[in-house]
Amino acid sequence: MERPAWAPPGIDISVPSVSRIYDYYLGGSHNFEVDRQAARRAMEFMPGLPKIMQANRAFMRRTVRYAVAEGVTQFLDIGSGIPTFGNVHEIAQAASPEARVVYVDHDPVAVAHSQAVLAGDERSGVVAADLRKPQDILTAPEVARLLDLDRPVALLLVAVLHFLEDSDDPYAAVAELRDALAPGSLLVLTHASFEGIPLTEEVAGGTVGVYRDIRNPLVMRSGEQIRRFFDGFEMLEPGLVSMPDWRPDGAESAEGGAVPEDPYAFSGYGGVGRKA
Repeated sequence: MERPAWAPPGIDISVPSVSRIYDYYLGGSHNFEVDRQAARRAMEFMPGLPKIMQANRAFMRRTVRYAVAEGVTQFLDIGSGIPTFGNVHEIAQAASPEARVVYVDHDPVAVAHSQAVLAGDERSGVVAADLRKPQDILTAPEVARLLDLDRPVALLLVAVLHFLEDSDDPYAAVAELRDALAPGSLLVLTHASFEGIPLTEEVAGGTVGVYRDIRNPLVMRSGEQIRRFFDGFEMLEPGLVSMPDWRPDGAESAEGGAVPEDPYAFSGYGGVGRKA
């Protein structure tokens, strides 16, 4: 197996990574054959996976613009993955030259690639850390350099919490991050769920099995379980909804929103909450 020039040394390119699989779904080029094989296996059960990821990205872009419009220009994006076109810092900086962004991921490929993309950008940084250890994130030098935690921050947990099992205590991790944020901070969250998927749970479960096989379990939670992550936040309208239903702006589609959305785009949930 040939190692591409962009792959950081020491990376085992025989083991699939969720951030590189996600990159593949989005049409990116920073993935290995082992990632593509896992992605194609998952798509045998759920062919609409790329549509779900696109809906996720579109939701993320709308929420970043919303945050800036609300005066929140600091972003902490945990589980940020490999920066693809239209990432948080591009959207935020286009909306406000004041915007500052810290990306956090535990995948060395995602971190190395983020560092390359952000080289020379004084308002953005990347931290190698894991959502399961919030203190490692909160005390990171890049967070101290770029973010003022005494002012509102938009905390992005986009398509990451479903990779934390209940034994990882994801609710405690989110609560610890929430408690470190100033009032007025926003929680932007998306999460996979069997609810909304245009398949039987049995068929969709095949995709869950693929992620389990690559030792990255995908935990499907109910809307009620996902809403619990917003404890201590006031849910903003329209609440916890399928991603295309969160304040659609029509700008995401060439036809001004006239094209019917792919049914897969409505899988799972997205929402935004504000800390009182």
